[in-house]
Amino acid sequence: MWCTSCALAVEGSLNRLDGIHEVSVHYPSATLCINGTPAATQLSVLASKVKRLGYRLSELEPVADAHARLEEESRYLTLRLMVGALFGMWAMLASLLIYVGALPSEQVELIVAWVSGAFSLPVVLFAGLPFYRAGWRTLIAKRPGMDVLISLGVFGAVIVSVVLLWRGSSEVYFDTAVMLIVLLLVGRLVETLCRHRGLKALDTLSLPDENVSVWQNDTFQSLPVGEVSAGMRVELVSGELLMLDGTLEAPGWIDTASLTGESLPRYFNVGQKVYAGCRYLGVTPVVMQVSAEVGKRRLDRLCDEMRRYQAKKGELQKLADRFAAWLSPLALLLALLTLPAALLFGLGWEEAFVRALSVLVVACPCAVGLAVPLASLAGSGQAMQQGIALRDPAALETLARIRSVALDKTGTLTTGSHSVLHRQARAGIDEHALQQKLSAAVAGSEHPLAHALARWLSDERDQHPEQNPEQNIEVNESPGEGRRVRLNSGEWLTLGSANWLNRQQIVLPSQAEDPAMAFASQVMLADKAGWLATFYLTDQPVADAATSVKRLLESGYVVAMISGDRQGAVSWLGEQVGLTRDACYAQRSPEAKARLLQALPSPTLFVGDGLNDTLSLAAADVGIAPLSASEAAREGASAQLMTPGISGVVRLLGIAKRTRRIMVQNLFFSALYNTLALGLVVLMAIPPLVAVLAMAASSLTVTLNAARLAWAEPDEND
Repeated sequence: MWCTSCALAVEGSLNRLDGIHEVSVHYPSATLCINGTPAATQLSVLASKVKRLGYRLSELEPVADAHARLEEESRYLTLRLMVGALFGMWAMLASLLIYVGALPSEQVELIVAWVSGAFSLPVVLFAGLPFYRAGWRTLIAKRPGMDVLISLGVFGAVIVSVVLLWRGSSEVYFDTAVMLIVLLLVGRLVETLCRHRGLKALDTLSLPDENVSVWQNDTFQSLPVGEVSAGMRVELVSGELLMLDGTLEAPGWIDTASLTGESLPRYFNVGQKVYAGCRYLGVTPVVMQVSAEVGKRRLDRLCDEMRRYQAKKGELQKLADRFAAWLSPLALLLALLTLPAALLFGLGWEEAFVRALSVLVVACPCAVGLAVPLASLAGSGQAMQQGIALRDPAALETLARIRSVALDKTGTLTTGSHSVLHRQARAGIDEHALQQKLSAAVAGSEHPLAHALARWLSDERDQHPEQNPEQNIEVNESPGEGRRVRLNSGEWLTLGSANWLNRQQIVLPSQAEDPAMAFASQVMLADKAGWLATFYLTDQPVADAATSVKRLLESGYVVAMISGDRQGAVSWLGEQVGLTRDACYAQRSPEAKARLLQALPSPTLFVGDGLNDTLSLAAADVGIAPLSASEAAREGASAQLMTPGISGVVRLLGIAKRTRRIMVQNLFFSALYNTLALGLVVLMAIPPLVAVLAMAASSLTVTLNAARLAWAEPDEND
């Protein structure tokens, strides 16, 4: 497509088809989003309709193809701009000599005027060809737009100039036609570069086409990644980039930095799912069973979803489209009325035509058409560079107006895994002996709290390495309650909850429980002498939770934590992250969460990661899924954080505010320009060349204002 008028023409043409409910064409990304009956939305049906307008419709193109298309468009524009600039320069110079009266006689001026016309021919016939083609297509679609005005302006300037030359006058307007084409080509080129810049954000979600080692015929063979299907087994060697999603058949260390931004690699166990874009760091090769081939990987889905949702338009874009839709026909009508009106007021044919020509040129709604989509594309690109995948860029407009931010607890504000917060032990117990017994008691347990105790012991051992660790040789376990283990020394240890230890006939002294730690999960350890120690574990807040909540509160948002967890744990976490007790809501069912969310000042934003959060994500005006979110939560969210923590929420709100600010600026000034310019050009004589410069300046200002957002460095303090 050549411009936003092309997009509106395609929309208008497809809207007239039977069975079509909604059509949205996003010009910057050249994407069509259509809603209708299955029969009406077949590619073959839509493509044939679009082809009659002179456009080509195909399946959503890969990011690499989109880059190639935009590079081709850039070369196409550059060639025409070079021709326009080269010949236009001489045409303008010739006109300038006439305007300033630098020529010795009227005969020489007439010759120079003919020279100006000759130099303008390559510009008009070659450089301006895309405008005429687009104008004809939009006329066919019965949606005349800016290219119709441009074409009429160019042809009008040339025709008036030829008539004047034929009458022996050197007051020609070839420079107007040349300047109109050249300046608009400059604007189109800058706009294409901005679109290219916006697509570069998707590069982080694309992977190169490389060969992978696949198990076939009892040996590993090298195959192109595109030929690998789900269920196949591929070999990963140290340092290799994962090209496919899958599950590991052996444990290993995985660097997830490229996908999640985590600086430290993570240890994945057998059966855990890993995603394309990560890197295997293990020493020995491991085998991975493919769960999603090329086109169905998590990265592919994110990329496609982002580009599909880019075609959806927000309220500001719809407003801009409506304004541009009636502006072009209005300009044509005013131009037609200006000609006879000027004649009625006693102006000559020449001046009347010049007035009508100025109306056509100055009314071109290029800036209005570009005001919102370029800013939206730039904002989406900024979000991706900040580690936030926007599944619905139209949500940027809503995000800029958010008043309330509600946060889930487990997995969103917390890490999702417990750690030791406090412990108390029997008087006189040796610290090293306590650690040895605890290590033996948790060894081999699959309970999450036992894993947390094992991690705590591992950290302690880094500071005080064990010399002769105790080992268990017999285990009696009650799943979910506790376990008894016999050490190689013959001593029995009991590990579990207070209730379970009581049932094991173990007497717990008063100091075994600390009332101030009632919010934490308790694990008690006992030996042959009775109670030995109590460990208090909590799900710790993510590293950036407190700073992020503080920044949200300072920015004036209503911030709440809504959780299904017990009151004590929720209140404790609220204190840790800086929320007051009345802003922390505990023991809420999924339905209660959604109802509470709707009672907050709207528009609302909800951040949640679990299955129980899907209802709240749908109830909120905008939903965001953190990095560790479940598949259901990701599907229900408008955006997904690709980095750990919740600081991405703060960054996204800042980006949304900047984007909407630029959208409103662009829309206001472009609409103001067109409205005032049309009024002025009808009431007073404005030379066509001045009208050209004003129109081009308006379009270029809108484009550069959007580019300011695309090229700006991320502002951490926004």
